[in-house]
Amino acid sequence: MNTIDILEKLIAFPTLSRTPNLSLIDYLCDLFQTHGIETTRVPGESIDRVNLYARTGPSGVSGIMLSGHSDVVPVEGQDWSFDPFTMVDKDSRFYGRGTADMKGFIACATCAMIKASKTNLARPLEFAISFDEEIGCVGVQHLLPVIASLNTKPAFCIVGEPTELNVATGHKGKTAMRARCLGHEVHSALSPYGFNAIHLATDLIMALRHQQQLLIDTSSRDDDYEVAYTTIHAGIIRGGIALNIVPNETTIDFEIRNIKEDNIEKILGNIQQDIDTLIYEARKIYSGADIELVRLTSYPGLDTHPESEIVTLAQSLLGTNRIIKVSFGTEAGLFSEKLNIPTVVCGPGSMEQGHKPDEFITHSQLERCDAMLNQVIKTLEKSW
Repeated sequence: MNTIDILEKLIAFPTLSRTPNLSLIDYLCDLFQTHGIETTRVPGESIDRVNLYARTGPSGVSGIMLSGHSDVVPVEGQDWSFDPFTMVDKDSRFYGRGTADMKGFIACATCAMIKASKTNLARPLEFAISFDEEIGCVGVQHLLPVIASLNTKPAFCIVGEPTELNVATGHKGKTAMRARCLGHEVHSALSPYGFNAIHLATDLIMALRHQQQLLIDTSSRDDDYEVAYTTIHAGIIRGGIALNIVPNETTIDFEIRNIKEDNIEKILGNIQQDIDTLIYEARKIYSGADIELVRLTSYPGLDTHPESEIVTLAQSLLGTNRIIKVSFGTEAGLFSEKLNIPTVVCGPGSMEQGHKPDEFITHSQLERCDAMLNQVIKTLEKSW
């Protein structure tokens, strides 16, 4: 069985975030176990959404861990030319949801695990597969303690998110927040006697925009990123049930993507100060006015030193000295910060294709990834 055969199988599993991925994990477990590869299932709060940790090679020594997520983003509202869950091979591209982000890498890594199982390794090859990464690195949180408890942790980790097989040493951290703005409902004909929660929410959005401008004007910059500064983005607002009712509740979901130099807790503290001021002014009109702030998800950024051993290793696998930083978030920061495993991001395909209709990965990118992972296996045949 080769990478393309495996990818075709993986694409057929519609493992959307927040939905079961158990069928995909069952398929991989059966495949691994057929080749004598150790597998450990790590469920989340629901038994049908599962992480998988697989391992082949000797015990008692550290090896290299590959990492990928099994979930994909929705296809609703997108104009696809093909069935997104049936892989199509056309014009030297494989089309389908998840081909680039990131089942292409999972297929390559699965093939590498099978090859490694037939090889006399001096050090193990390991593979961590998570669920619900796309909604804020949720599933991997259940997997981290399992990896932390291993007698011998991996020496290095390669997260195979699509970088066109460039070695990425950094990405921003992300924190997702929800603000619940509370007002007082009345008939809209008597609107001055109520307190409009949507109006309070818009005041908060203006405060977020002010904080964003302060970050642009006064905070640190990292020009290795396409957007060199920390960003604040309001993405979802919900409020109101009828036009003739002054709304009593509105929620805003917003995110902060911070570069390493900007402390997320300080940014949140500044936002909370603005919220306190808004509440103080609002309660002059309605004593029950409030803004409740809740953290939804959070993961750290990645900032691997460009001269570290994992970077040198990854560059040697690909025959390049180039390094980059990526705009999107990954689980790499968690492996680096929470488990102290030196980590880089490097995988086939481009994130420019991810999350879009007619998502694809090229034949050449899969071939290059297979070649890179063959070099990983050769590296693990030696001791270091």
